[in-house]
Amino acid sequence: MDEIDIPQYFLCPISLQIMRDPVTTVTGITYDRESIEQWLSTAENSVCPVTKLPMSKSAGLTPNHMLRRLIQAWCIANAKSGIDRIPTPKSPLHRSAVLKLIRAVGSRRSSAENMEALRKLDGLASDVDDENQQCLAEAGAAKSMISYVMRRFDDGNLAGVDLALRILRLVWSPTAENKQIVEEKPDVLFQSILWILNSKLEDSQKTDALILLKNAVEISNSSFLEKLKPDFFKEMVRILRLKSTAAAAKRAVLKILIGSCPAGRNRAKIVEAGAVFEAIEMEMGGGEEKKTTELIFSLLAQVCTCAEGRQEFLKHAGGVGMVAKRLMRVSAATDDRGMCIYESIARYSGTRAVVGEMLTVGGVTKLCMMMQADCDMYLKKKAREILKLHSKVWSNSPCIQLYLFTRYSR
Repeated sequence: MDEIDIPQYFLCPISLQIMRDPVTTVTGITYDRESIEQWLSTAENSVCPVTKLPMSKSAGLTPNHMLRRLIQAWCIANAKSGIDRIPTPKSPLHRSAVLKLIRAVGSRRSSAENMEALRKLDGLASDVDDENQQCLAEAGAAKSMISYVMRRFDDGNLAGVDLALRILRLVWSPTAENKQIVEEKPDVLFQSILWILNSKLEDSQKTDALILLKNAVEISNSSFLEKLKPDFFKEMVRILRLKSTAAAAKRAVLKILIGSCPAGRNRAKIVEAGAVFEAIEMEMGGGEEKKTTELIFSLLAQVCTCAEGRQEFLKHAGGVGMVAKRLMRVSAATDDRGMCIYESIARYSGTRAVVGEMLTVGGVTKLCMMMQADCDMYLKKKAREILKLHSKVWSNSPCIQLYLFTRYSR
């Protein structure tokens, strides 16, 4: 391949490779599309690499079809010499085409027109090309899909909802525009999603609905979240309890509960819904991924900051032992949340029976090991503080004698 004389104008001035998708800039220089787009996205001052003339990042790139055909013909002619054929690149997606499809989805004139536009948008969003998804997001596809879902809820008709949910999952971002539409009618949106979760849609589509709900919770204001009814949390716990619930759906539910915790009396509502018991059972069942375990511990750490949460946690026979077993075995995030759980329990619910159980199941041993382990200093400090809370009760533990009263943590 080195012996072949490649025409100089076939090479991109940036990558010095044969151009696969030549485009001409406003300065008149032709580059490979991928190279110039990367240059414009990363350069602090957008200038033409060759002429050094100013270039806007939003400046149009004109496909050089003539040069592309020449390159393709040359590649075919030199195929026997090891030159790979360059396929014809797809035409870039234009914003105007996306806006036309979005308007068709929002039209009430024809259900068939809605479905056809949804299918086309779904095809564009499902494309591996990130630029398509970005174009859809910038054109307001998420807002259109949320409006479509709520409209179908009002009509009691599930047609196209599965497509709208998939598009939302692929193009969603927490923009100001998306935040605005969620805050305009949050009650209708949440009711729409609960309606979907109790519908006959497939589990994968319900997972998309839960991901939408998780996204909505993350950008909703606390004044709305604190008004969520106990039935809402009972529905979330019901989904956690189902054996058929996918791992992604479980993570979405856990994030919904975690995101709702700080608002009003939601911690108590979540506890009353049975979330503490289900979270412990999930983790004790084994087989959970690291991300799921971290979310479970994060939820338990939050609910254990209230008396109802600590009471339910301690009511479960395996709660204290489960935390001891997971400490120093999963991740730093799990250790952090586990220490928060133990601190809440030891400080505010530390009866003789509870502190005795922490010693029996190995929790105290893990705290001592934490002080000696190669971990962050704040975790060592927290472990020492918890140990000092009940040092008189735990003084008979062999590890306490060695570590608790040492002057320096190693």
